[in-house]
Amino acid sequence: MNNIKNIGPILITIAACFWGSMGIFVRKLSEYGFTPIQIVSIRITLAALTFSAIQLFKSRSGFKISTRDIPLFLGLGFGSILFFTICYFTAITIMPLSTAAILLYTSPIWIVLMSAMFFREKMNCKKIIALALAFAGCVLVSGISGEGITLKGLLIGLGSGIGYGLYSILGTVALRRHSPYTVTTYTFSLAAIGSLLICQPTDMLSKFSSTNNLTGLIFFCILTALVTAVIPFLFYTLGLRTVEASKAGILATIEPMVATIVGITCFSEALTLMSGIGIFLILAAVIVLNWSKNANSR
Repeated sequence: MNNIKNIGPILITIAACFWGSMGIFVRKLSEYGFTPIQIVSIRITLAALTFSAIQLFKSRSGFKISTRDIPLFLGLGFGSILFFTICYFTAITIMPLSTAAILLYTSPIWIVLMSAMFFREKMNCKKIIALALAFAGCVLVSGISGEGITLKGLLIGLGSGIGYGLYSILGTVALRRHSPYTVTTYTFSLAAIGSLLICQPTDMLSKFSSTNNLTGLIFFCILTALVTAVIPFLFYTLGLRTVEASKAGILATIEPMVATIVGITCFSEALTLMSGIGIFLILAAVIVLNWSKNANSR
C-alpha cells in the first residue's frame, strides 16, 4: 500500500517534466504559422481523441456518467483546461513572458487555499515552507521584471493560475466517482470542442494543406499531443489519487525549472545566477514535501 502511495509524487513530478518540454513543440509548430490558440486546439483535440481511444480499449463502461457529473466535467474542460490556456496565451501577448509565467505559477497558492476551504486539508508548517520555496523559485527562474503589467494583464494572468489550479481541485472530486481515464477523456473532449470554436479552424486547416511535408507535420502534432498533454495529464491525474491537491500543485512547480533547462540545452539560452538559485529552491520544495510525507507515514 505504501508503494502505491509513494508512486503518486513520482507520477506528478514526471508529468511536470513533460510539461516543461512544451517550449520545444510550441516553437516548432509556430514555424508552420500556427497561432498559439491553434497550437492549443491541435494539442487538446488530439489528446481528446487519444484519451477516448484509451478509454474504449480499457472499458467502454467508462463512457457512462450520470447527469450530476456534467457540471463537474464542464468545469474541468471549460473552466480549467480551456480557460487557463486562453488566459495564459492572452497574458503572453500583453505582458512579458516571464511575468505571464510567474502569474500562471501562482496556481499552487490557489490550490492550497481551495484545498483548505473545500477539502479541509491541513496547512502544516512544512507545506507552507514548501509553498514559499516553490513560489520564490518560480519567480527567480522566470526572471520576473515587473514591467508592462496592467490591471487587465494582472487579472488575466491570475486567471490562468486559478484555472490551472482548478484542475487539481475538480480532478480530485471527479476521481472519487470515476477512473482517471474517464476524467481525462471527458475533460479533454469538452475542452477540444471549446477550442475548435475559437481557433479559426478553416485557417488552421489551410496551413495543414499548404505544407510541403504533411505527413511529417501530422506526426509532429501527434507527438506534441502525446508528450505535452496525454502522458503528463494522465500521470498527473493518476497521481492525484494518492497525493493531496495542495502537494500536487507544489510538486508541479518543477515544470518551469525543466523549461529553463530545456531552454539552455535546446535553444542555447543563458543560465543566470538567479535562475540557478530558483532551480535550487524548487528542488528544495520538492524535498521538503517528500520529507513531510515520509514523516507522516511512520
